[in-house]
Amino acid sequence: MSATTLDVAAVRHRYSSLQHGFAFLDAPGGSQVPDEVGEAMARALRDASGNLGAPYATGARVEEILVQARADAGRLLGCSSGDVVFGASMTALDFALSRTAARDWHEGDRILVSRLDHDAGVAPWLELAGDRGLEVDWIDVTEDLRVDLDDLERKLDERTRVVSCVLASNAVGSVVDVRRVSELAHEAGALAWIDAVHHAAHERIDVGALGCDVLLCSAYKFCGPHLGVAYGRPELLESWRPYKARPAPSSPVGRRFENGTPPFELLAGFSAAVAYFDTFGGIEAVRAHEHALGGRFLDLLPASVVVYGLQTMEGRVPTFLINVDGVPAAQVAATMATRGYGVWAHDHWYALGLRDRLPYPDEAVRVGFIHYNTIEEVEGFAAELDRLTG
Repeated sequence: MSATTLDVAAVRHRYSSLQHGFAFLDAPGGSQVPDEVGEAMARALRDASGNLGAPYATGARVEEILVQARADAGRLLGCSSGDVVFGASMTALDFALSRTAARDWHEGDRILVSRLDHDAGVAPWLELAGDRGLEVDWIDVTEDLRVDLDDLERKLDERTRVVSCVLASNAVGSVVDVRRVSELAHEAGALAWIDAVHHAAHERIDVGALGCDVLLCSAYKFCGPHLGVAYGRPELLESWRPYKARPAPSSPVGRRFENGTPPFELLAGFSAAVAYFDTFGGIEAVRAHEHALGGRFLDLLPASVVVYGLQTMEGRVPTFLINVDGVPAAQVAATMATRGYGVWAHDHWYALGLRDRLPYPDEAVRVGFIHYNTIEEVEGFAAELDRLTG
C-alpha cells in the first residue's frame, strides 16, 4: 500500500466499534480504538503483571514493554527514545513539567499562551503564576482564527520565559506555524512549549523540524489508551531537578520525570497503536484521505451552516466548528445522534481564550473527521444537516 492510498474498508474492519452503522464524527474528543490495541493491553495484564527488576519472566516482559514503548514514542515524535516522558495524561504531564521548569523563575517573569490553546495548556501556567507571582498574557488570533504571529512578536520581551501554544486547535482545527513560534521564542530567550494533542492524530510530528523545547500529546487521540506522552529537549531535561522518589530509576533522562511504577498495560496499548499506523505507512499516510474528507464536507455544506475559522483545508486539520441557522447546537447534536451521527455541542470546547473571539451566543457543534471515517459518512452527515432546515 502506498503512503498516499488508504484502504479505509480494511482499516474499519479492525474496529469492533465501527461495525454497527454509527458514524463517529467526534475524533477531537477521543478516537475509536482498534481491537488490537485492547488485545495488547489485555495480554500485558495477563502475561506481564509484574514490575521492573523482578528476577523472573514477568520482570523481563515488563522491561520489554517499556523499552518498546520508548522506542515507539521516539519514532512517533522524531526524537531519541531517551527524551520521552510518559505520564497519566497530557494535562498531568503539563502540570508536572511546568512546575519543574519554573523552579528558578522569579516574580514578574512572563508566560505567553495562545487563544487557540486547550485549557490543559493554559491552566498549569495560570496556577503557577498565581503561586509564584508570574504574569500570563494571551497571544491573540487573527480574524480567521489562526495564531497572530505579529501579536506574539510584539509581546515577547526579556522577561518571557515560555511561549506555550497548540500545534493544531482542538476547537476549530487551525494549524500553527510552530517552527516560527519556536524561532521567535528562542530569539527572546524563551522556551517553546507545544501542545500537540490534537495534531498527533492527523499529521506527522518531528520535534527537530519544529524546533520546540517541550511537546506533549495523548495516545487516546490517535487510537490508543489514555496515556500522556511528552518530549523534552535533552539538554533542558538534564538541567532540571525533577520531583521524584529518590530511589526510582532516572535513566534515560526522560525517566527522571516519571513518577511511580509505569502503567505497563497502557504502554503496551500505546505501542500497539503506533504499530497499527505502521501497517499502512504511519500517521503521515492518513493526511490525503483526511483532507479529502474535510474538503468534501466544506463543498457539501448547505448555506444554512456557518463554519467558524478557516473555510478551506489549507492550514487546518479536518476539525470544524459549525452552527446551523435557526437550530440550537444542542438540538443539532441530539438529532444527529438519532440519525446515526456522533457529534457534540458545547460552548467553549476548553479553549477559554478562544471563546472570547467566537461570535455565537451559546454553543456550537464540533465535527471532527479522522482516517477511519468515509466519504459516505461525510456525505450522509451533510445531507442530514440540510434536512434540519429543509
